[in-house]
Amino acid sequence: MKLFYFFILSSFLFLLACTKTKNKQLPILGRHEYIETSTGTDTVFHTIKDFAFWDQDSSLITNTTFENKIYVSDFFFTSCPSICPVMKVQMLRIYEKYKDNPNVGILSHTIDPEYDNIKVLKEYASRLDVKSDKWHFVTGIKDSIYSIAQTSYYIGVRDDGSFEHSGKFVLVDTHRRIRGIYDGTDEEAVDKLLNEMDLLLQN
Repeated sequence: MKLFYFFILSSFLFLLACTKTKNKQLPILGRHEYIETSTGTDTVFHTIKDFAFWDQDSSLITNTTFENKIYVSDFFFTSCPSICPVMKVQMLRIYEKYKDNPNVGILSHTIDPEYDNIKVLKEYASRLDVKSDKWHFVTGIKDSIYSIAQTSYYIGVRDDGSFEHSGKFVLVDTHRRIRGIYDGTDEEAVDKLLNEMDLLLQN
């Protein structure tokens, strides 16, 4: 009889844990404001602004490319000798896990668009052997890339004779809201990102 009750209790605790995990909500990051409406107060959250860049297949990539998808965004350049190779390894982990999931995308922006043209990005993606409809490497007008990095994704980028950028990965939900920022050079941080992507996909 004791064994029976132990089994029942264990099953209940397991189901409770699963329910809590499934119902866990990720925070919504960034500035937000409150607006008065006829029914009360609504919260307006920070969202990624409209963008238009060209990817390695010469396809125009915009916000609608990721409609009804979550995606991970970062900033890099193909000739980067320091943190980019480490970031690439970690982003490949994300790619491999979700490459067959149509609800997930990856968006990597070059911060050196003068060198990283479409041909260079195509060769870079080919060396990684990744699908272009899953992982978009984009280029465009430099000011637009730097502006969206700093004001939408909260990523530090700079060109003062040598390119500098943050190694952060940014998780964006289906409503263009930031749900997490992670160190793309740290394996444990990317482990957390992978777990939180699963949570976001469940909710």
